[in-house]
Amino acid sequence: MEISPTLVLTVLTVGISLYAWSNEALLDSWILDPYRVKRNNDYYRFITSGFLHADFGHLLFNMLAFYSFSQVVETVFFGVFGPTTGLLYFLLLYLGAIVLSDVPTYLRHRDDPNYRSLGASGGVAAIVFSAILFNPTAGIRIFPIPVDIPGFIFGFLYLAYSYYMGRRRGDNINHDAHFYGALYGIVLTLILIPRVGPLFFSKIQEFVN
Repeated sequence: MEISPTLVLTVLTVGISLYAWSNEALLDSWILDPYRVKRNNDYYRFITSGFLHADFGHLLFNMLAFYSFSQVVETVFFGVFGPTTGLLYFLLLYLGAIVLSDVPTYLRHRDDPNYRSLGASGGVAAIVFSAILFNPTAGIRIFPIPVDIPGFIFGFLYLAYSYYMGRRRGDNINHDAHFYGALYGIVLTLILIPRVGPLFFSKIQEFVN
């Protein structure tokens, strides 16, 4: 029986996040702290911080988005590459995005002793945008808007918003992780399955016409 990486990653993330809320030592040692990464070479924090979340709302939003979209990506990857290679590429997509999406954050805040970051948002964004490439016209509903937005339109708005907010730095959300995680998901998916690009634009053309 094949075990779904989507389910395993979701359970791990929920379990570790819940445990870390009652274990300050674990939270402190796993959170992304660019200042300490630079001085102590704590590079493991790039990956461990992706299994931590600030609160229940943060955890619920990320895991719902991850679970909803990752099953599409998982199915395509396993279908194209087989169970073993498909699993490796799926993990490369999700975990790789968690790591690489935090690199700009690290470079920006490596001399700031007060900055911390946590969450799986970079990996979730990569999964969401990979799924959008596979089915760009599928509807996505954003609460509280009561209508579905085609995936390719949602993707464009999401990237524009994340880029703008990342430059503005007006809140405590790591918008850079969202933006670079999404870009990583797009680029890696196109590298792994190049024919997705023409199919993506073909589906949009059919939708528009």
